[in-house]
Amino acid sequence: MLRKMWKLLPLLFIFSASSVRADLVHRLSTSTSLTVGGASTISERIGSTYAVSGSNIKVDTSNSGHFGTMTAATATAAAAQDLGTYDVNTAGSAFSFSESWTQGDAVNTIGAGVDVSADGLVVDMPAFGITTTHAGGVKGSLAGTILSSGVLTLVAGGSNTSAVGQFVSEITVK
Repeated sequence: MLRKMWKLLPLLFIFSASSVRADLVHRLSTSTSLTVGGASTISERIGSTYAVSGSNIKVDTSNSGHFGTMTAATATAAAAQDLGTYDVNTAGSAFSFSESWTQGDAVNTIGAGVDVSADGLVVDMPAFGITTTHAGGVKGSLAGTILSSGVLTLVAGGSNTSAVGQFVSEITVK
């Protein structure tokens, strides 16, 4: 009988549990981020431009004629257009004529232009050639809570707001 047990000894080593040491780390993390955006305006003042081109065209000299020009700008006013007077140079011949004008922006006085109401709304803005305006955020009912159980509750706010919540469970075995 003892002899049979010796034959089973290698099987005992194979099926026996070996001792293992492992470090286990469990980390829980929760966070919320609530944001109310501010009002902003970006404006770019454009200048006056005038261009004229053509062929077989001349200045009409019968009325103190001249090509179109721009008057000089002042400290608060953009340059203005002074229209020209034109005539065909050789009657009966083909001609071409092109004229373009862009009226530039006047200079606003300091402090004029953009007003933001107490609740963050843009109520007026400068009338420049290129203007981009973002309305201010309105908190409204914006809210976020985290319970000790890790349950997140986010409530949407008004315009230009955001609410982000996160729950992270991390298990590391070393």
